[in-house]
Amino acid sequence: MDNINIKVLAKKLNLSTSTISRAFSGSTDINKDTRERILAFAKEHNFLPNHYAANLRDKKTRTLAVIVPEIANDFFAQAINGIEEVARKKGFYILLYRTDDVFEKEVSFVNYLNNGKVDGIIMSVSGEANDHNYLKTLAKKNIPVVFFDRVYEDIDVSKVTTNDYESSFEATEHLISTGCKRIAYLVVNKSISIGKVRMQGYADALAKHGMVFNDELVVDCSQDEKINYSIIKNALEDLKPDGIFSSVERLAVAAYYVCNDMNISIPGDLKVVSFSSLQIAPLLGLSTVTQPAYEMGIKAATLLFDELDKKGQHVFKKTHVLKSKLFVRKSSAI
Repeated sequence: MDNINIKVLAKKLNLSTSTISRAFSGSTDINKDTRERILAFAKEHNFLPNHYAANLRDKKTRTLAVIVPEIANDFFAQAINGIEEVARKKGFYILLYRTDDVFEKEVSFVNYLNNGKVDGIIMSVSGEANDHNYLKTLAKKNIPVVFFDRVYEDIDVSKVTTNDYESSFEATEHLISTGCKRIAYLVVNKSISIGKVRMQGYADALAKHGMVFNDELVVDCSQDEKINYSIIKNALEDLKPDGIFSSVERLAVAAYYVCNDMNISIPGDLKVVSFSSLQIAPLLGLSTVTQPAYEMGIKAATLLFDELDKKGQHVFKKTHVLKSKLFVRKSSAI
C-alpha cells in the first residue's frame, strides 16, 4: 500500500483518526483488541508513525526525568523499574539524573529541565538548603513534579512516602525486645525529611521503654565509603553499642565490614537492623525494614500521568503513604 498515513489507516480500518493516534501513543482509553488490530495492520504495511512530528504539534517530548540521589542502591533501582513500567505503557521514555546527594547538582538538573526538555519530573530530593524556589519555577512552566521517598514539605506537589516513623519505632522496639540497652542510630543526613522522621521514631521507642536518648549514639555518617568505615569503627570502639539501627542500607553494609575486621559477632556481640531493599539481605541474614520500592515507583508515575492528563488544570496535591515491613532475620536474633 503506497503513501500510507494515519488518515489512510483510519479509512481502511473504519476507525477515527483519533483512535488510530491513541493506539500509537499507548493510551489506555482504547480497547485492547482495537489497538492490537491497528498495530498489526500498520506493521503488515510497514507503517511507523512520525512521533517526532506529532510531539512537536502537541508540544510534548514524551519523556520524563527521574532525579535520584543514587542508582546503585536497590531501593532506587526498584523504584525506577516501577516508574519505567508505567512510562513505557504510556509510550514515554525516562531520563535518569543522579545527584549523589549534592544539592547543587539537583538545582542544576532542575534548571536544565525547566525549559520544556521533559513533560514531567519524578524526584527523590537531596534534602539540603531551605531555598527551593528553583522548583517553584516548574509550576509556571506547567511541568508537573512528584516527590517520592525523600520530600520537601514546603513544595506543593504530590508525594509518595512510606510510614517511616512507625517503621523506625517498630525496628527500635524490636532491638529493645532482644535485650539491647545501647542502640546506635546510623544516619547520613538528619536534615532530610526521612532522616528526621526516622530518628523521631527511634527516639520515641527509647522513651516508651524508659531508655534515655543519648545524642552520642546518633552517629553522623557521610557519602564516602572509606570515611564511613572510620566513623563506624570509632563509634563501635568508643560508644560500645550492643545494637545498631541503620537509617540507610549502605551504612549497615559498612557496619558488617567493620564488624568482620574487628571480630565483632553479629548478632552475638552486636545486633543490627536497617532500612534496606537489598535483595541479598536474606542471604546476609540482615534484619530489614523493607519499603515497597517498586510500588512507590508505580504510584509516583501514576500520579504524574494523572497531572499530565489534566493538561495544566489545577490538581489537588496529595501525599500517599505506603507501608514498609519489618523482616526479622539472623542479625537481630536473640
